Amino acid sequence: MSSSSRGVVAFYGDDFTGSVDALLQFARRGWTGRLFTALPDAATLRRAASEVDVVGVAGISRSLDPAAMTAELRPVFAAFAGLDPRLVQYKACSTADSSAAVGSLGRVIELGREAFGDRAVPMLFAQPDFGRYTVFGQHFAAERGTIHRLDRQPTMSRHPSTPMTEADLAVHISHQTDAAIGASSLLEMDRLPARLREAAEAAVVLDALTDEHLEAIGLALQELTSPVFAIGSGGLSHGIAAAAAGTAPAPTSQTVETGPVLVVSGSRSAQTRRQADAAAAAGWLVLPLPLDDDASAVVNVIDALHAGRDVVLTSDDADTAAVIDRPVLEAIADAAASVVSTAVAAHATRRVIVCGGDTSSRVTRLLGVESLSIVANPWGNVVILRAHSTDDAIDGVELLLKGGQVGDDDLFVDVAALSAAR
Repeated sequence: MSSSSRGVVAFYGDDFTGSVDALLQFARRGWTGRLFTALPDAATLRRAASEVDVVGVAGISRSLDPAAMTAELRPVFAAFAGLDPRLVQYKACSTADSSAAVGSLGRVIELGREAFGDRAVPMLFAQPDFGRYTVFGQHFAAERGTIHRLDRQPTMSRHPSTPMTEADLAVHISHQTDAAIGASSLLEMDRLPARLREAAEAAVVLDALTDEHLEAIGLALQELTSPVFAIGSGGLSHGIAAAAAGTAPAPTSQTVETGPVLVVSGSRSAQTRRQADAAAAAGWLVLPLPLDDDASAVVNVIDALHAGRDVVLTSDDADTAAVIDRPVLEAIADAAASVVSTAVAAHATRRVIVCGGDTSSRVTRLLGVESLSIVANPWGNVVILRAHSTDDAIDGVELLLKGGQVGDDDLFVDVAALSAAR
């Protein structure tokens, strides 16, 4: 099904890993898509919107303050509005990562209503296949097989940038804007279109426990007046796509590139550390990411890759004390991109994993990647991407952009084994 038959659908992702998840949710349901790593010129965006079912722009707003978010989002929303869209999604994290100071969803609501009309903004953060659920406005998130209320989830309750101290999403988001935030429970699902049309609030948080709930919400959004601006997780992408399924084949489980894998991590989550430890136990070279321009450390990485050994560079044990002239996040992203660029240019690897949502965003842009397409979806929400770039060394590199909490303990080892199984 072409975009012309359902109207233009576009999304902006608040980080790269979330943007890829949205792309996957659409692709699984037969939608073709194109994901840009920065806002392209108007002609390029319009051409893409005429050729595929959904166009996306991967961004970094989750890590920005409200003023920087405004500068980032206004041009994107204006460009999307110029497409005369049927629906625009602001792809947010399924754990609603945000605060008044960082990644403010309240500011997103304000900017979205400014660009697309002052109707109520539907907000859906549930994503059942990822262990995220919303019931009577209270949000829950699984971790290691246990479902926790969001403010008690071990990772999110202690998040270094946006610790979650409130599970009631309407209350949480109301701390980020003066606009009124409401909620609509599962008990109102049968009349959801009317609830959204009649809403006096600026935004309405929606419940969902199952895929069927997501799909019902997708159908409800189809009944609203265009353009619909909505905020939500990959669960929202799922619902939108399932409501108007396409005809493209689902992504294959097979990768193309072979050879050793290089992992660079800006994530400090316990799950990423467990993945690094599992890789070390499997014989990988695991070292702290060098933040001090240590040329010898990079040489060791290149030598290991040339010898066929997989490598992980971690940041939770990196020497951040060496960073004195800029934010640590920037230093980590710069160092990670530098190592990847050097390794790829040296023909040491064509398979790269970048860990951490913010790190993935910055590293991908630093590498000069202009857009991304899906190579494979080997299992679950794991997506192998192909980088498209005018840099011949980077063009065609396979990337896995991994959120900090994403993946089983053996993720790195399992991804490395993909080519060996072909």
